[in-house]
Amino acid sequence: MKLFKSILMIALIFIVLYGCQKDIIGPLGNNMTPPGTVSNVKVLNQSGQATLTYTLPTDDDIAYVKAEYTLLSGAKREVRASFYTSQMVVDGFGDTEVHTVTLRVVNKSEVPSAPITVQIKPLENAIQIAFRTMKVVAAFGGINVSLTNTAKANLSIIPMRQQGYKGWVPFDGIYTAAEVVSKNIRGLETVPIKIAVVIRDRFLNQTDTLFAEVTPLFEMPLAKSLYKEMPGVIWPGDQKANFSNNGIDATGIKRMWDGETVAWPSCAYTPPTVTDQGPHSITFDLGQTAQLSRLVIWDYPETISARKTYFYRGNMKNFEIWGSANPNPDGSYDSWYKLGTYQSVKPSGLPYGEVSDEDLTTAQAGFSWDLDINVPKLRYLRIKNLSNWQGTNFLLITEVQAYGNPK
Repeated sequence: MKLFKSILMIALIFIVLYGCQKDIIGPLGNNMTPPGTVSNVKVLNQSGQATLTYTLPTDDDIAYVKAEYTLLSGAKREVRASFYTSQMVVDGFGDTEVHTVTLRVVNKSEVPSAPITVQIKPLENAIQIAFRTMKVVAAFGGINVSLTNTAKANLSIIPMRQQGYKGWVPFDGIYTAAEVVSKNIRGLETVPIKIAVVIRDRFLNQTDTLFAEVTPLFEMPLAKSLYKEMPGVIWPGDQKANFSNNGIDATGIKRMWDGETVAWPSCAYTPPTVTDQGPHSITFDLGQTAQLSRLVIWDYPETISARKTYFYRGNMKNFEIWGSANPNPDGSYDSWYKLGTYQSVKPSGLPYGEVSDEDLTTAQAGFSWDLDINVPKLRYLRIKNLSNWQGTNFLLITEVQAYGNPK
């Protein structure tokens, strides 16, 4: 038996070693003859990059085309394009200088062709264009950074603040490809503060620095103990948010400020069966007049297969928030200010009914919706649901928290 085990072990070792030798990675061919070069190269200069189109040689064993060039920083960059295509993008440029790009065709034996060179002159990088539109102003509890990103390029917007001997310290970076950017960064004291902001791309090209001195505006959570329902008031578009359970109204508008963000029936729940009266809206009284800054809304977590989920059923997907200091009794919007139009976006982009851990974490923290601050002090809020995640018009809200300055 021992002899048999020894022979079996030797056989296994032989199989493993032989198999490893067979799996050694190397060139796919053994052709040491250099392939031909690309020809008819055309250059389309673009923002921060250039697109090269060319004609491939007729060799049968082409693997790819390789471009090599040097960025203004001195960094070497290489880009490859498969033999299935006749174009490539050379990118990473943070300037508009003339650059030399060397092109080589490489065969399946990793043998390169003779080099040919082309000159490119990239157009202005998108970060520079965006930088010229950037503004930094005071916001409630912090600053607002805004700009226009016409190229919809991937931007890294890096705000910095002075911290004693540490100098300029980055905080709360903004990473976006949105065309219009307006981002509030909170958590700053309401004292004058020096801010510096730069924009970078993924190649670490960087703009000049925008300096600003701002004093963040004061904001505080408005006391929920003052929030009130609007008894007896049902305006056009408004719906009762009460779900009747054996004749007892279990849900309701007042449930939106009871501190409970998970458990049923602690939510406002307009009737799903009412689908012929347009968008559902609800109205409530904050109990005090304030310069409003934002409204945090917690969606109701539905349960699917014993798991709490969001971005589902009556949770709002497209909606408006309106405010008034003295609503017209007829319920018309003449006495109301539109504070914003909003769209809820699922971070993961997963199909309806599916959520990732990031989706859950995002929803559980509540969604903070910035309000238009260029309006007078207001007291009443009206939430108008244009469409929910189910594709209808009823709404589910489990908790709200308004922020602003009541002084």
